[in-house]
Amino acid sequence: MGILTPLSNRNFLWLFLSQLVSLLGTGLMTVALALFAFDLSPAQAGMVLGGALAVKMIAYVSVAPVVGGYIHRLPRRTWLASLHIGRAVVVALLPLVSEIWQLFILVFFLNALAAGFTPVYQALLPDILPDEKEYTQALSLSRLAMEIESLLSPALAAALLLVVSYSVLFELNAVAFVVAAVSLSLANVPKSQAKDRSGGLWQHVSFGFKSYLRTPRLRGVLALNLVLSIAGAMIIVNTVVYVRSVLGLDEEWVPLVMIAAGAGSVVAAILVPGLLDRYTSRTVMLVGGAGLSLSLFCGLVEPTYIGLFPIWFLIGFASSLVLIPTGLVLRNSCQEQDRNDYFSANFALTHGMWLIGYLLAGWAGANLSMTGAFACLGISALLATLLAMKVWPANDETEMWHEHDETEHLHLHVHDEHHQHNHEGWEAPEPHAHPHYHPHMKHRHKFVIDEHHAHWPKQ
Repeated sequence: MGILTPLSNRNFLWLFLSQLVSLLGTGLMTVALALFAFDLSPAQAGMVLGGALAVKMIAYVSVAPVVGGYIHRLPRRTWLASLHIGRAVVVALLPLVSEIWQLFILVFFLNALAAGFTPVYQALLPDILPDEKEYTQALSLSRLAMEIESLLSPALAAALLLVVSYSVLFELNAVAFVVAAVSLSLANVPKSQAKDRSGGLWQHVSFGFKSYLRTPRLRGVLALNLVLSIAGAMIIVNTVVYVRSVLGLDEEWVPLVMIAAGAGSVVAAILVPGLLDRYTSRTVMLVGGAGLSLSLFCGLVEPTYIGLFPIWFLIGFASSLVLIPTGLVLRNSCQEQDRNDYFSANFALTHGMWLIGYLLAGWAGANLSMTGAFACLGISALLATLLAMKVWPANDETEMWHEHDETEHLHLHVHDEHHQHNHEGWEAPEPHAHPHYHPHMKHRHKFVIDEHHAHWPKQ
């Protein structure tokens, strides 16, 4: 069955159906939102959409780390289903908006709910699919679903707009979120593992960010996601500029060339599980970064309309080489109980990279020629790829020798290689918290940044 193998897992099947339905609804809403922004302010529609994008990024970066730090205290299935219902309510309210500031408030709440949903959903998948190969196939399947949705939603929206007004698309999106909540509630979602986190509010909220950025391979992943964002922003921001202004073609030619990127991403999503069986995640992702850089440099030949298709296809293909293995690297870089923190940090940080990509692509497209924009973005992508190669060690060992200083502290724990101590009889069953002593030790095991490993060992 290949890439479809994870669907034989009933719990993943319900989660995947939930994702499909919500993606389809969101795709319809994206079209409706663009039309709605034009109706609200015809002369400033682009500025309104740009402002909505900025609000979206602010919601993502600010909300995701808080959720990652505290979601372990809540039942994940109830949390995720409730967020779907909340998104349905917000979307249903959008047609009632009459002012731009009202739109921005609802967009913030909608994306705050998305920031509370997406990283928790992503961190849940390794618990549902503990087998690494099936998990990799699930990542490819999810990417495939996203790309197919991006191809089908505009066509479905166009067909619906022939018979209904765009405000109906908002209501259909609300219905889709309700259906997604029902589908999700049918899955058996395991509880989050208890965390051994000590400290107060800031320690809980910042743990994911600090741990992510202290892990060399994840710094490499972040740099490669910047490459992905730069190339993806070139397509999203400047396709219309190139087709309309440089080539002088009508607007109906714009979406056709953008389909090429989706097609490239779909092809790569099918191939990535097999590639990861033969090559390391680092190799696959660096090839993706190099491919994205090369594709941008291909724009220096001043391609014709037909010439854009292979360039955009290569960007889509290379994007999947970077994006799909990211979840696998995250899973292998943290303790199981810390996945929500790491996935939330990745969600916030990578969307920060998208914000940089959008700003850079927008600036280059507005202030340089299109050839100059391709050169500027290509150089930026190449430098970020080289940075990833530098900070992500080629000999990326999983098990590492390291030392622990002598310490005494109190936090929730189980008795593992770091907790071998006597009890007096009053302590609760594991996991439990009581003052305990750690002697100085040097040992070797799978190394990740967690409560007992605050810094990466020097090699």
